This record gives sequence, C-alpha cells and structure tokens, in this order.
Amino acid sequence: MQTDRLIAALAADANTAPRRIGPVLTLALLAALPVSVALFMSILGMRPDVRTAMHNPFFDLKFVVTSVLAFTAIVVSLHLTRPEASFDRWGWLLVLPVVVIILGIGAEMMMPHQRPWLTRLIGNNAMACMASIPLFSLPFLAAALLALRRGAPAHPALAGMTAGLLAAGLGATLYASHCADDSPLFVMVWYSLATAFVAAVGAFVGRRVLRY
Repeated sequence: MQTDRLIAALAADANTAPRRIGPVLTLALLAALPVSVALFMSILGMRPDVRTAMHNPFFDLKFVVTSVLAFTAIVVSLHLTRPEASFDRWGWLLVLPVVVIILGIGAEMMMPHQRPWLTRLIGNNAMACMASIPLFSLPFLAAALLALRRGAPAHPALAGMTAGLLAAGLGATLYASHCADDSPLFVMVWYSLATAFVAAVGAFVGRRVLRY
C-alpha cells in the first residue's frame, strides 16, 4: 500500500463515529422489562396493602435506593464500554445508593420503635428477598450484557459486574413493591446480599461474553 493511501485509511478510521451504546442498552432493558414484570406478577405480585404502604417514607425509600443503584450502574456501565475508560473516574457513583441507605438507617434510628433493631434487620422475608431479586434481575442482566457487547470494554469482568448491579437495581425495584419489610436495616443487609450475587454472576459471565 502506498504511503498516501495508508495515511488516508488511518484518517478515515480515526474519524469513524463511535458506537452509541446508550440507545441500544435502553431498548434492550425495555425489551426485558415485560419478562421481569411477568415473572414478578406470576410469582409474587404487589403487596396487598401497597396503597397504605405508600404513606410510609421507608417504603418509598426502598425505591429511591434501588432506582439510584440502577441509574448509577447504567452510567458506569456505559462509560466502561469504551476501551480507554477508567473505573476510578466514574466508579464513585456506585457509592450513592450506599449513602442513601445509610441516611435512611440514621433517620430510622432516631424514631421510636416497638420492635428491636435486630428484629427489623432480620425481617420476615429474607429468603424470599435473596431468591426473588436475582430471579427478576436475570432478564435485565441478559439484556444488558447483550447490549454492552457492542462496546469494547478494557475490563470485561468489571463491565459485567456493573451490568449485574444495574440489573439487580431494576429487579429489586420490582421486588420492593411486594416486600413487606420496609426497614432500611433489612434493605441494607438482604437487598445488598442479593445484589452482590447478581453482580458476581455478571462479572463471571461478562468476563467471557464482553471480551473483544
């Protein structure tokens, strides 16, 4: 190849527009939503007293925590699809849902309670939580991994982990409307354990399917 043709080819490659992963990820998650909702409604459904529960600020706090987790994980996941991306620059966003739940625990601790804190932490639905959040997260995780394959993450396991976090955030949002344990202590322990499991699955699968 002549030098001028080589230079032209390199220039054309440099000017190639990067793939836009955001719209693809959005469509993939929207496609997975009916699957997760169908699973949720067929297995659990919304709690019977949901209208009354909506007046409980700690019930509402669950959705704030899960939504913040999903949103921040989506932002970090999209960032990690670029080969030059660094987790250090955006990874701090994943601390935000932790901050929210800690603030919620502080607020609950300042209120008078008839039940001791350990009872509220253990709750009544720990095993259901641990099983349901991963189950409802799986369609979102599969969709996220398929969408992120269009990128070129330098750290596929890390990108898979953040895909697991966003999937868990969305799956936990569904489960929260059924869960009768509204204490932030319960959310901190059992929602976090379920989320960690989904993130681990995402990292394991992502290390293989997101490699380029």
